This record gives sequence, C-alpha cells and structure tokens, in this order.
Amino acid sequence: MTHNDVLRSLRYLLDVSDAKLGEIAALADHPISEAQMSAYLRQDDQPGFQPCEDETLAHVLDGLIYFKRGRDDSRPPHPMELPVSNNLILKKLRVAFELKDEDMHAILEDAGLPMNKPELNALFRKKGHKNYRECGDQVLRHFLKGLTLRLRG
Repeated sequence: MTHNDVLRSLRYLLDVSDAKLGEIAALADHPISEAQMSAYLRQDDQPGFQPCEDETLAHVLDGLIYFKRGRDDSRPPHPMELPVSNNLILKKLRVAFELKDEDMHAILEDAGLPMNKPELNALFRKKGHKNYRECGDQVLRHFLKGLTLRLRG
C-alpha cells in the first residue's frame, strides 16, 4: 500500500475532513494545510495529486496516537522511525486504538483474513528477530478494512 492509500483509509476510518486530518498531524508538531492534505488524498491519476513522504505519514500516525490517547508531556517525545513500513503502521494503529491481541485477531477475522497468534505476533517483532515477519500490503489492507468495520459499523 502506498502512504497515500493509508492516509485515505485513515480519513475514512475516522470519518474526518481533510482539515481535521491535518490537525491530527499538527498534534505531532507537523501541521499540514488543508490544501496539502487534499493533494495527498487525491487519487493517483487526479490532477494535483502529490505523493505522501515517510515523514508526513509518520507525523500523522504519531498525531493519531495523541488524538486518540492524549499526550503525556512528562515523557520525552518518541523518536521518529523512518522509513515507515507496513509493520510500523500496524504497530502505531495498535497503540492508537489500544488494541489487544484478541482485538487484532477479531479485526482480521472480520475482514476475512484470519491469522493465528504466532503469525500475528511475528508482525510486531523487531526487524532482526528470528521470528520477524514482514507485513504485506494484503494484511495491512485487510486490517484497515476490519478496523473500519469495527469503528464505523
């Protein structure tokens, strides 16, 4: 999935405007104007389309965590992880929506992609770990679809 696809999915999932998605990014100290966000959210073949960079998506995901869970000013800001992989997107969404293992399994099952516990846990391992598994586009797409079904009905 491209970063633009992820942004479009998040906007639909949260049922927010382009401007609100820019405000969510601003929570992570990276404001994005409504016009710029609209350019990111356009389809690839539409005029004015602009590809979303790793840094922008990382700020939107961090802002989403602050938007859903609040900001703890007593802690130092979390260092930004680049490049943004599907595994990192999955981790940040898990944190933002406070999902447990059971929730993750249910979301993927509802989206038509059941996974067993070791398969799912492998997606959250560090990259050098022997049981690490890269999250494919299909898994992320199904997860976003299942999360949307769960939150929007």
